[in-house]
Amino acid sequence: MSETTPDSGLPPLHGHENARDALATAWKRGRLPRTLLLHGRPGIGKQRLAHWIGQLVVCTEPGSEGPCGRCRECRLARRIEHSGIHWYMPLERPRSRGSRDRNAEALEDARIQWIEEARRTPYRPRRHDIVRGLHLGTVRNLRKSAMKGAGPGGKQLFILADAEELVAQEASQEAANALLKILEEPPEGTWFVLTSSEPGRLLDTIRSRSTALHLTGLDESRLEQVLTDEVGAPAEEAARAARLAEGSLGRALGLLSDDGDPGPLEAIRQDAFHLLRAALQPEPGARFLRALTYSPSGARTLTELFSALEIWLRDLGAAASGHRDSILNADAADWLMKQPDRLPLDPAGPARAVAAVQKAREEAAGNVNPQLLLTGLMRALNGALLHSRS
Repeated sequence: MSETTPDSGLPPLHGHENARDALATAWKRGRLPRTLLLHGRPGIGKQRLAHWIGQLVVCTEPGSEGPCGRCRECRLARRIEHSGIHWYMPLERPRSRGSRDRNAEALEDARIQWIEEARRTPYRPRRHDIVRGLHLGTVRNLRKSAMKGAGPGGKQLFILADAEELVAQEASQEAANALLKILEEPPEGTWFVLTSSEPGRLLDTIRSRSTALHLTGLDESRLEQVLTDEVGAPAEEAARAARLAEGSLGRALGLLSDDGDPGPLEAIRQDAFHLLRAALQPEPGARFLRALTYSPSGARTLTELFSALEIWLRDLGAAASGHRDSILNADAADWLMKQPDRLPLDPAGPARAVAAVQKAREEAAGNVNPQLLLTGLMRALNGALLHSRS
């Protein structure tokens, strides 16, 4: 479920109060790092905070708590219309236009269209069924824009969302190296904010030139309130999504129903459940058949599937320990609580199984076959969870 607000642009910023205080103080003292790396779980508002930092940079009357919110620059920033705040994000690779420059134009057109959609619909779940990346053309467009200078206001800020998606397969990490060059010698009056859910995938040289700031999500009650008051979700559905989202507004949006149909992350949650059930089957044929239901390409779209599977595994561990109240997938609590009696679960199995999922997540970042990857993962889950079976 998503909803367009009357005032198009960015949604309100929730949480991250301590980070905002620190950033506002650093700006006031002239110590805001030229390159910031905001990292934390997906969907917790890293990009929204990055825009708040951009607003802080261009605001004409910033105060001790941050941008004033009243000046022309702040209003433009909130509408995603400020010429000094540049937003770049991973995109699906457009169809080739026949040359490097024309392909870069296609990426820029796609970026502008993405921003227009974000402006019209502030609350929208992210798509997880397409492979996106920060392509070399995107980074070249960013560098070209940065080198033009800050313009009339004298200050500009560039946001690079999901920086771990710098396409390593393209020109042997040339995209990441191209970004590194501009970070090493930023133009006068220019700041950069990178966001990442997996900072370990960034080049060490990029991390070393960034000041890292770890962000956490909202508490469950506050997230539930945002879903009901601002997104318009029914109370019961908002409570369920808030519990499953673990502080992530972005994930909660994907768990809400969409015109009566399951949201994209709800469908993935159910998919992960069936994956777990197949992994617990004694016959390998069931696991193989389940793996064949996935596409033979696009492993990088499996990230949310792995996240959902990790939650199911943690719930299975809670059930094995008798902690029903700790189960997040409450609609399957009865099934989960029966498994320790039905199966010879190894007490340490869920922890080992989560480690197997994390390994599969790392492998999915490369060019691998999802069917083979998931077949291997389910075999590993079976061995980990039922390790003590005689």
